[in-house]
Amino acid sequence: MTDPTLELARRIMACPSVTPDDAGCMDILGARLAAIGFSLEWLDRNGTRNLWARRGTAAPLFVFAGHTDVVPTGPLEKWTSPPFSPEIRDGKLYGRGAADMKTGVAAAVTAVEAFVAAHPEHPGSLAFLLTSDEEGDANDGTVAVTEALKARGERLDYCIIGEPTSVNTLGDMIKNGRRGSLSGVLLVKGIQCHIAYPEKGRNPIHQAAPAIAELAATEWDQGNEYFPPTTWQISNIHGGTGATNVIPGQLEIKFNFRFSTASTPEGLQQRLCAILDKYGLEYEIKWTLGARPFLTGRGPLADAAVEAIRATCGIETELSTTGGTSDGRFIAPICGQLLEIGPSNATSHKIDECIAVDAPAQLSAIYRRILEKILLA
Repeated sequence: MTDPTLELARRIMACPSVTPDDAGCMDILGARLAAIGFSLEWLDRNGTRNLWARRGTAAPLFVFAGHTDVVPTGPLEKWTSPPFSPEIRDGKLYGRGAADMKTGVAAAVTAVEAFVAAHPEHPGSLAFLLTSDEEGDANDGTVAVTEALKARGERLDYCIIGEPTSVNTLGDMIKNGRRGSLSGVLLVKGIQCHIAYPEKGRNPIHQAAPAIAELAATEWDQGNEYFPPTTWQISNIHGGTGATNVIPGQLEIKFNFRFSTASTPEGLQQRLCAILDKYGLEYEIKWTLGARPFLTGRGPLADAAVEAIRATCGIETELSTTGGTSDGRFIAPICGQLLEIGPSNATSHKIDECIAVDAPAQLSAIYRRILEKILLA
């Protein structure tokens, strides 16, 4: 008999839902949820499909969140089997979305189906927040749903996002927070002139060099129990006309902070500008705050997850805040406790994306055990 989570994962993996196209995934998932008493609310925006499905009105509210869109496949000829024809071989499930994150979505649905079947009059409420705009610009997906929920005063007590968080084996790592992302485009102004007459100009590259060195050497913070120290990195740098005999009139530097809860974006901006001012630079900066950091410390949800993974997988999990940003950044401001728990991240976005074939069933069991611990305790 085929495992129901594996079967559901394969079914939605067969939908070619390259971001921001849902390609029918949410119709499949919505039908499953409606069949067990969920009310469905479609909060689509600008062509992005967004589903808010809820069962019950009582507190606490436990939410599973995720996305049905996937990244492009890359060259089809490089795949061993077609990316949207999920295939099991050598003990693994292959196909686009296997890791990121259709297995997580499928596991959440089957966990809730089993939980409701066993406890039809369960305390509290259950909900799903699903979007097809996570892998793209993320302007009209989860952020649109959370804006709607916030506008009508709805808050989430607990949330699990099924992003791939494991490293070597299912459950060995979960995310209890994510770093913030603060980017900037720095324009250092100089005076262009003939390179043989530098006294007639002002070289912004030479002027900025000492400031760049100090910025690169600065300790922005020491991190904390859950977060590594904040980092500052240059991603792009450009100056000059392309000619070898012209001092450039400006220098453009693109940079990024990945920062912890030990720092604030406002504080980082002030400190960076103070260093630039120290060296007398004439400059402009355009800032973009991509995400604020969020953190769920030890408490009911984290403790329930640790116990569920121990009972299901027989291992001790690591709580981590490493990696990039996720849609958790949009949910955290209206949610009391939030974790990301999912399969191995080793092949996410790669050719021949895959996970262990037993991961879907195990992940569903973990989710169900967490639900029981939180809502039935």
